[in-house]
This record gives sequence, C-alpha cells and structure tokens, in this order.
Amino acid sequence: MQISSRFTIAVHIFACIDTFEKEYKITSEFLASSTNVNPVIIRKLLAQLKAAGLVSVVRGSGGASIAKPLQDITFLDIYKAVECVEDGKLFNFHENPNSNCPVGKNIHHILDDKLERVQSAMEKELASITLEDIKKDTAKHILGRV
Repeated sequence: MQISSRFTIAVHIFACIDTFEKEYKITSEFLASSTNVNPVIIRKLLAQLKAAGLVSVVRGSGGASIAKPLQDITFLDIYKAVECVEDGKLFNFHENPNSNCPVGKNIHHILDDKLERVQSAMEKELASITLEDIKKDTAKHILGRV
C-alpha cells in the first residue's frame, strides 16, 4: 500500500509556485509541464488546495499563488487537503475477517490501537515539516543558494 502520489505532486506544485511566481504566470499547464502529469489532475489538486485555504487560484489566465506564509503550511495540511488516504485512515482492514476464527474474531482488538499509533506518529512528523523547509531545500539544491 502506498500513499497517493497526490501528496508529492501537491508539494511539487507549491515548490513551483514559490520558485517561479515572480517570473511566470502559474497556470495548470505550467505546473503540468513541471510535474509531467495531466493538467486536469493539477486543476483537481489546485481545487482541493484552494478549498483548504492553502492556495489562491484566479480562473482563466490568472494563475495560482500560495495563500499563507510558507512557515504556516505543513506537510500534514497538504496531506489532509489532497485526501491521500481513504476516509482519513492510513490502514484499511480486509473485509469480513472470519468471526469463527479466534484471530479473525479479535483482529480489530489486536491491531486497531497499534495502527492508530502508527498513523498518529506519521501525522506528527508531517506536522513538523513546513513549506519553508521545502523553500530552503529548493534554494540549496536547485537554485544553488544556501
């Protein structure tokens, strides 16, 4: 199981907006050329990010911009905005474990709290990383600035 690529594409979108907004109009086509995905996917992600209050989008030829300071947007904000996992749950259970089996009958009791702890730890780590961190790494690795 993997987390949807929507998350990494969304972070890529933010890095592009921050890097190029002073030089180019940030359209879905522009972002699609950098991410190498269909502009329709970019527009859907931008709509989700806009609904979460993370980006502003002017329809037509207006372009996209970041709606909040970079240090105020965490990976967790993006993760939640683009619905990377089904129903907010990182782990999905197989359907209908055998209730006549001692393991099958108790598997939820055995695993649920542990899986919630794993998801909570991951979300805590996501909350500790901001887009300001991405800006610094972009400057360091791509723009050659420290």
